[in-house]
Amino acid sequence: MAYDQETRDALIEMVRRFVDEQCKPIEAQVAENDEVPQSVVEQMKELGLFGISIPEEFGGLGLNMEEECLVGLELGQTSPAFRSVAGTNIGIGSQGLVMWGNDEQKAQWLPKIASGEVITSFCLTEPEAGSDAGSVKTRAERDGDHYILNGTKRYITNANKADLLTVMARTDQNTPGGKGLSSFLVETTTPGVTIGKPEKKMGQQGAHVCDVIFDNARVPVANRLGEEGDGFKVAMSVLDRGRLHISAVCTGVAERLISEMTNYAVERKQFGEPIANHQLVQAMMADSYAEAYAARCMVLDAAQKRDRGENVTLLAASCKMFASEMVGRVADRAVQVFGGAGYIADYGIERFYRDVRIFRLYEGTTQIQQIVIGRGLAKLAKDGQI
Repeated sequence: MAYDQETRDALIEMVRRFVDEQCKPIEAQVAENDEVPQSVVEQMKELGLFGISIPEEFGGLGLNMEEECLVGLELGQTSPAFRSVAGTNIGIGSQGLVMWGNDEQKAQWLPKIASGEVITSFCLTEPEAGSDAGSVKTRAERDGDHYILNGTKRYITNANKADLLTVMARTDQNTPGGKGLSSFLVETTTPGVTIGKPEKKMGQQGAHVCDVIFDNARVPVANRLGEEGDGFKVAMSVLDRGRLHISAVCTGVAERLISEMTNYAVERKQFGEPIANHQLVQAMMADSYAEAYAARCMVLDAAQKRDRGENVTLLAASCKMFASEMVGRVADRAVQVFGGAGYIADYGIERFYRDVRIFRLYEGTTQIQQIVIGRGLAKLAKDGQI
């Protein structure tokens, strides 16, 4: 549903205040401890941030895509680790259930996901399956009223905190590619499910990724999302929406970095005047501002079109490709404007530089977005639509 303007403005202001007052002051602490304080997590739950994309009938805020992106722009104004705490509940961990779940599955899980009582994760990537989602090797073999799952998932966000997993597994061993995949809701307390230790990462300390191992884990048939063979469709429909959300977050981070570099450039003096007066510094600031503005326009336009029921697969891929690459360029320029200070941890710019690198990788690499766009354009041409 779409909120009226007054309610929307109040929501955005609430998120902005939370980011400014609760998140920004402890960014360095979160990075050092590799943990978002539980007190902050509880505030996020109270504000409803775990359920912004969950329908109101299940206790969520029921934001439409544009509103979700506006929230993402605000959450991007601080360390990405904070958003990641609720990110899987907002996106890939819950949307398969929202889009494909039956009434019983939704009633059982969505209220708890919306409140943050249940944390979700999305299990697609494997040691030999990442960008090539159709090469999943985790097996789900039917045994009466259950499936028996065996395999390993890799780099699963929030797995060490998760209560519920959306798992892609191969139910048809004779059908290669995505058509042989199915999707399952798997509780992490299921015997045979093991969560590995959090990986040591380049950036985004405070957000965790782990292996998930399935060793003869018995999952009820009732926990399957959709029909057998729908798994690839579930995954792609989830990622389509998630790419717009990630694009909004990328844009928010870029806007934060532009604010940081501009304020520093105004204060920092070299050659007897603020470096903001030097044209080559101005060029870096200007390029960053223009690119971030373009990304904001792209994201909100695509979100509005999705809310109108239009197919936005090409637009979502374009947003993800542009915004994730853009924020990397902006972060690089921010380090350059800060000079030596940008390389020093106390200033926080080098942390953002490392944090944003993952945006070009997860939920579809830049190269995957290019393939999606290229194939989509070719199909439009064949259909006489371009």
